[in-house]
Amino acid sequence: MEITSAIKYVGVDDIDIDLFESQYAVPEGMSYNSYIIFDEKIAIMDTADSRKSAEWWNNVTAALGEREPDYLVVHHAEPDHASLIAEVLCKYPGVKVVATAKALQMLPQFFPGIDFEERGVAVKEGDVLSLGSHTLQFFVAPMVHWPEVMVSYEQSEKVLFSADAFGKFGALCKGGAWDCEARRYYINICGKYGNQVQALLKKAATLDIKIVCPLHGPVLTENLGHYIGLYDTWSRYEPETEGVLVAYASIHGGTAVAAGRLADMLREKGAPKVVVTDLSRCDMAEAVEDAFRYSHMVVCAASYDADVFPPMHDFLHHLKLKAYQKRRVAIMENGSWAPTAGRVMRAMLEGLKSVEIVEPVVTIRSRMKESDLPAMEQLADALLA
Repeated sequence: MEITSAIKYVGVDDIDIDLFESQYAVPEGMSYNSYIIFDEKIAIMDTADSRKSAEWWNNVTAALGEREPDYLVVHHAEPDHASLIAEVLCKYPGVKVVATAKALQMLPQFFPGIDFEERGVAVKEGDVLSLGSHTLQFFVAPMVHWPEVMVSYEQSEKVLFSADAFGKFGALCKGGAWDCEARRYYINICGKYGNQVQALLKKAATLDIKIVCPLHGPVLTENLGHYIGLYDTWSRYEPETEGVLVAYASIHGGTAVAAGRLADMLREKGAPKVVVTDLSRCDMAEAVEDAFRYSHMVVCAASYDADVFPPMHDFLHHLKLKAYQKRRVAIMENGSWAPTAGRVMRAMLEGLKSVEIVEPVVTIRSRMKESDLPAMEQLADALLA
């Protein structure tokens, strides 16, 4: 694939992988993006996951022909992008690894025995590397989403190599809309680091960017304001969509029925969008994505072992990990003899930043009854007020 006349795509698709990072379902696979810039000097921009070593090398050697690279630029040391560094250094003894000082400190953890002080070129904020008519300028992006990350901007063709930023789940050969899988990717991979993403966006705003080349997902060449705007919204933890996520964890179905009835009430009262999620059966990463996407949330769960049913505990723990904030949240609990779910959910939510707990907390005893409906109506009204 040709990005420009001088920049070639040499990445690979992985349609065999079932879980990315051993936790995120990727039914449409994953891409490991890598690029080569051809000039007086040649730079390989990242490698790929070792799962696809043979395919990556086929692409690289076909693109290089008889030429040899001068630099291997490492934007991010995570193995899905950097597993083949040692192979590159072995095949091309003259290659220098260009990375942040932090990355050069970390790489020996993955590749013991390689002298990265001898083979490395440490770059810092604003440094440039001339390849001839192409010049790379480097910007550090710590904790987007590892501490060693940087991005690079090719000045002549106005290309941003954005590391994990602007990536998405899904192999390139599968296509698919960007927003949904990019949102799920961002919230679950980078969601905790909104402040750091905001810092990177401020740097990007000073650049004239025509093309974004991420490490996962499609190369972005049009409507860049749309993608940057969504990243700005996500990284400020602002709701993207006005609506309510009703997330429930039900053991024998009673909580599920109550959650469904509450969702109907919210629709009847004019909620612009209501999404209902069964935490026992859903893709947890998608549930977390929806919690961040919508402006309001209701959590409904059964009591369990004087605590809360584990799927709900897991969900709220994920929200804490990803710095969920700036939302209004209502609580509905179920308990047959000593309801405890509400207390536990409240405590977990109170530990989050700028989360308003909407009163009243509604308690269901085993099965929803007509006598429960007024309290549920009151809760729905309060949530949408």
